[in-house]
Formats: sequence, C-alpha cells, structure tokens
Amino acid sequence: MGKVVICDHPLIQHKLTLIRDENTKTKDFRQLVNEIAMLMAYEITRDLPLETVTVKTPVAVAECKSIAGKMLGLVPILRAGLGMVDGILKLHPTAKVGHIGLYRDPETLRPVEYYIKLPSDIQERELIVIDPMLATGGTACYAIQLLKERKCTQIKLLCLVAAPEGIEAIHNHHPDVPIYCAAVDDCLNDHGYIVPGLGDAGDRLFGTK
Repeated sequence: MGKVVICDHPLIQHKLTLIRDENTKTKDFRQLVNEIAMLMAYEITRDLPLETVTVKTPVAVAECKSIAGKMLGLVPILRAGLGMVDGILKLHPTAKVGHIGLYRDPETLRPVEYYIKLPSDIQERELIVIDPMLATGGTACYAIQLLKERKCTQIKLLCLVAAPEGIEAIHNHHPDVPIYCAAVDDCLNDHGYIVPGLGDAGDRLFGTK
C-alpha cells in the first residue's frame, strides 16, 4: 500500500482555506499557493540525509549538520504545477527544474505528452513531481511513468488537494511513490473536479477562468 502524508500544519491549513474561497483573486491565489508550497517543502524534504561538518564560528569550532549532497529535482506538470515551483526554490535554490507537459485527449480521456524537458542528471536526483490537484490521478500516473522510463527511482508526488480516486490510482500504478498533500477531499463530481476542491488550479493561478 502506498504512503499518503497530509501536511496539517496550521499555517498550511489556514492558507488552504483561503485558496478554496471562490472570492480569492488571482494575485492572492498565486501568492498563497506559493506560500503553501514553501511550507509543504519542509515536510517533503524531512528525510534528506545529513552529514557532520566542522564550522569555525566567531567564538569556537563547532560540529554542525549539513545536507549530505542529496540532489533535488522539481518536475512540475504543466501548467498548474508551475505555481508551486518558486515556493520550493526559495528553500532549495540549488534544485534543478524539469517540465512535463500533458493534456487529456477529449475522446480517450487519456493523457498525451506534448512537452518534456528534464535535467541531464535526472536519474541521480530525488524528484518531486508537482501537480496541485490530484483528481483522477491519470496525469500524475503518466508523468511518473515517463520519469521511471528514464530510470528515475527516487520520486515523490506533491499536491495541494487530493481525491480518494486519485490516491487509489497512484497506489495501484506506483505504490512506491509517496503522496504529500494538504488535504484529502471527498470525491470527484461528474466533470472530474475534486469536491469540495478549489476549482481549476491552473485557471485560478493564471487568471484564465
């Protein structure tokens, strides 16, 4: 069975409430998503390994902790995933960023790849796939599969809100990939939107609703 981590820090939950509100304007929505991503980055990188290093302070020599060379890679799924990248980069400015562009075929409803650009050392990095809304899970499953086909083995999925259907899809197809989210909502409606959700994250981020 796959792993689901709900990031329930009070600040995350408060900001999530604000972005759920249909009256939140594009500028504020974008800023709040950025802030939530930064806060969630603390949780998703909690298990980064540390090593002991020696540092000379103005007073004495100290044995301190430093991240042990773990390379991070961010892979937002276009377009909505872009809204969470900057928040994570504020905490991890050395992370490299790849991009996966997918759209859903209107007839088959299956995801179709239209763009992919990844760092040359992607196989060596711990990857965070970013998809704000985990609805049916089809897009996220396909993006993770594209990474695995390129021999990537260290993958986590970061989203704002997840539906049970999307979680089940990830667990069925990629049980080795942990899911980090701010909330697990009730279900999907007939149009594939998460209920209660927050609407279309891409439209609300970029003002195209």
